[in-house]
Amino acid sequence: MPYEIKKVFASLPQVERGVSKIIGGDPKGNNFLYTNGKCVILRNIDDHSRFVNCVRFSPDGNRFATASADGQIYIYDGKTGEKVCALGGGKAHDGGIYAISWSPDSTHLLSASGDKTSKIWDINVNSVVSTFTMGSNVLDQQLGCLWQKDHLLSISLSGYINYLDKNNPSKPLRVIKGHSKSIQCLTVHKNGGKSYIYSGSHDGHINYWDSETGENDSFAGKGHTNQVSRMTVDESGQLVSCSMDDTVRYTNLTLRDYSGQGVVKLDVQPKCVAVGPGGYAVVVCIGQIVLLKDQKKCFSIDNPGYEPEVVAVHPSGDMVAVGGADGNVRLYSILGTTLKDEGKLLEAKGPVTDVAYSHDGAFLAVCDASKVVTVFSVADGYSENNLFYGHHAKIVCLAWSPDNEHFASGGMDMMVYVWTLSDPETRVKIQDAHRLHHVSSLAWLDEHTLVTTSHDASVKEWTIAY
Repeated sequence: MPYEIKKVFASLPQVERGVSKIIGGDPKGNNFLYTNGKCVILRNIDDHSRFVNCVRFSPDGNRFATASADGQIYIYDGKTGEKVCALGGGKAHDGGIYAISWSPDSTHLLSASGDKTSKIWDINVNSVVSTFTMGSNVLDQQLGCLWQKDHLLSISLSGYINYLDKNNPSKPLRVIKGHSKSIQCLTVHKNGGKSYIYSGSHDGHINYWDSETGENDSFAGKGHTNQVSRMTVDESGQLVSCSMDDTVRYTNLTLRDYSGQGVVKLDVQPKCVAVGPGGYAVVVCIGQIVLLKDQKKCFSIDNPGYEPEVVAVHPSGDMVAVGGADGNVRLYSILGTTLKDEGKLLEAKGPVTDVAYSHDGAFLAVCDASKVVTVFSVADGYSENNLFYGHHAKIVCLAWSPDNEHFASGGMDMMVYVWTLSDPETRVKIQDAHRLHHVSSLAWLDEHTLVTTSHDASVKEWTIAY
């Protein structure tokens, strides 16, 4: 097989404030249901004053517990259904309780609440053993929990999965982070001898991933407030990102900390950004093309006569390719602090969706909504070199391999193709690369390792063999 899945950095659970991850009760609060053997039982209950979020039988079957939005947990006899007690004597939590989970020996109960805490209860003595305070932010609300053998897990509103430490309630053993919203773009970069993947999502979050272990975290501080549309890394090792919050941000990849510095406010919403040597960056916005130099706006082309969609800067830094919704690619030269239209049109087969120069600058690849990739030869005056067909739906993204002989494309058909420049018929086809959504972005870690992402909020690494 010419390819195999190497790693999958899975998406986090979809979460919503005020909604339990485990459903076991009647929203009206008058009934709850549970399974007993091969039966599903619906029973009346009048103890809770608000809707019941979760009902759980103990593993030995002798008791069951109910948790409600009224902040109370009731324990019942598993055989008679008679109420045994209310945990804590009154309210078990200061907020609604969204999930509970029994210990394997049926003596303790783990609870998760909107008051941003999880608690361990000793059922026999009706008391709290440990309280895990997860933070003070709204996103620290606890919506789910699980007691699996010796492992205690909880799920925060942020989507983070927390490994709770019974011996140190003040700090989780581990927190699994990632994206819970669709990922729009990614890029890769080596830092300190390690290869990292950077991904930006619909909610404005940017995460960095260790490509070997999958361990990841988000940048510190306040960053983008809306969808991250495109990211790239400049020659000084800064992550350059553009967002629907009308900003371009420069973030130091050593510090991984947002700051008030390095934020360029734009007049209109940006769609794509590309960087070149010498501190240049070109941003394509709605009805506008903006040239940045050393993190400052120095030139713009307003109302260019077509709708620009994507942009790429030649590795030499002297030429810019801008793809338009009209199916053409236009070339601009960078002259100091201005952009000059070279008056040259490169025709694609449909509205342009992405453009990318090979790393050696010899070729420009253009993909379009008509399912075609067109490669132009730079040395031959941007003459058409070859056409690549295979996708069944609009192509969304492109990326060149470091070997400059292969490039990858991802599309709305959920497929990824790895093409050979010299022979369009020699290709690697990855079908259903992301089964739930289309491929939204891709990048190469090395000549044989491709990274893809999708609106399914996962990041995947693929080993490619030719």
